[in-house]
Amino acid sequence: MTTRVIIVDDQAMVRAGFAALLAAQSDIDVVGEAPDGAQGVELSRRTHPDVVLMDVRMPEMDGLEAARRLLEPAPGVTHRPRVLMLTTFDVDDYVYEALRAGASGFLLKDAPPADLIAAVRVVASGDALLAPSVTRRLIADFAKQRPAVRGKHALRLKGLTGRETEVLTLVARGQSNGEIAQTLVLAEQTVKTHVSRVLTKLDLRDRAQAVVFAYESGLVAPGE
Repeated sequence: MTTRVIIVDDQAMVRAGFAALLAAQSDIDVVGEAPDGAQGVELSRRTHPDVVLMDVRMPEMDGLEAARRLLEPAPGVTHRPRVLMLTTFDVDDYVYEALRAGASGFLLKDAPPADLIAAVRVVASGDALLAPSVTRRLIADFAKQRPAVRGKHALRLKGLTGRETEVLTLVARGQSNGEIAQTLVLAEQTVKTHVSRVLTKLDLRDRAQAVVFAYESGLVAPGE
């Protein structure tokens, strides 16, 4: 199955480089490029990509606002792509807010080409790109600065079972389903079921939002 991708970045050379790299993959089809967030949203509405590579800082409309419009579309708009944020900064509050809005992860622009290709495939498969330690550090750093939401999120945690809470804790610590299965001595399919129930009960889009929620609720403390 081919993954449809669009690239939204204000630097033409960056767009061209990423497009050439991704288009060379037999399972990835680059269906468009845009130089700013506003045009990126419009392009996504027309082409219905599976994944949007979205630069953070752009003129006209930045990547955060564009990501919000794609992930929280207006009534009547049914298409919601996966969004992978691109940044030159390894700690950036725009990226954190994008994760809260439902972006599936972020990647540094100077990452090796193989990492970009792998990231697109991971995000397209429905997983969140949370493996790089910098992502977890970013979430932890900014969660510490937002104590106001803790009480509200903590109340929502009470709707989870004990096992679901354990699973959410391990998701927040960056463990894959397979690793969680080993830790809790469960079948991997059982872990997938628990993760799905956690996302449904907490009204979260994917694992990226689950990690943000776990930190902001105080379930997982920064530095653990």
